[in-house]
Amino acid sequence: MQNQTQIFGIRAVIEAINAGESIDKVFLQKGLRGELFGELEALLRKQAINSSYVPAEKLNRLTKKNHQGVVAQISPIAFHDLEDLVLNVIESGKIPLFLLLDQLSDVRNFGAIIRTAECTGVDGIIIQKKGGAPVNGDTIKTSAGAVFKVPICKVDHIKDAVFYMQSSGIKVIAATEKTNNTLYDISFNEPCAIIMGSEGKGINPSILKVADAKAKLPLLGEIESLNVSVACGAFLYEAVRQRLSIDD
Repeated sequence: MQNQTQIFGIRAVIEAINAGESIDKVFLQKGLRGELFGELEALLRKQAINSSYVPAEKLNRLTKKNHQGVVAQISPIAFHDLEDLVLNVIESGKIPLFLLLDQLSDVRNFGAIIRTAECTGVDGIIIQKKGGAPVNGDTIKTSAGAVFKVPICKVDHIKDAVFYMQSSGIKVIAATEKTNNTLYDISFNEPCAIIMGSEGKGINPSILKVADAKAKLPLLGEIESLNVSVACGAFLYEAVRQRLSIDD
């Protein structure tokens, strides 16, 4: 999987970006200079593509080929346009259920969440272009292939997606311990999008401020938090429970 989702060389990466390939992340060799390398850096900034500067040893571990100081990871899936996806779901007549992931960093958590999302009928997952876990071989394996079944969108900022959801009549619910409401106090029987935060920091405070509702899981033991993929599963299945009760 890794070799199939990897390209290397400055010119090759530039051409891939210009061709519209879904680039997850670009690794750049520290201290590299040159006109062509500068062109690539400018393109990465313009396209807001996730990149990081690493030692040459890191690149040599990624590939044995002549990488010229640049290795890019290509996503094995095609990402969806957020506006088109939301419009299509609304026009389908079903009650929309979306999932927004605020810079989730662990690929195994990401894959597990995608798997649960597919099982619970989530209409789409929205992630941020920078700072989040990539869609790679580990993601695919952990998701049990669900990554190919659930539409995934990339946006510049999660807050932009929140505002678009709200303008489309979709209630945005933040999963956070910073509230007195539990998820059982929240109605999921209307168009909604659930935000899950990163493993270490949770949901960004600026995003929490603009959410329509906040909810937490009741924790009865001494440990103060759950793994994010487990917490996400609890939220999604509460949404399923409420919606099934309507059908009954």
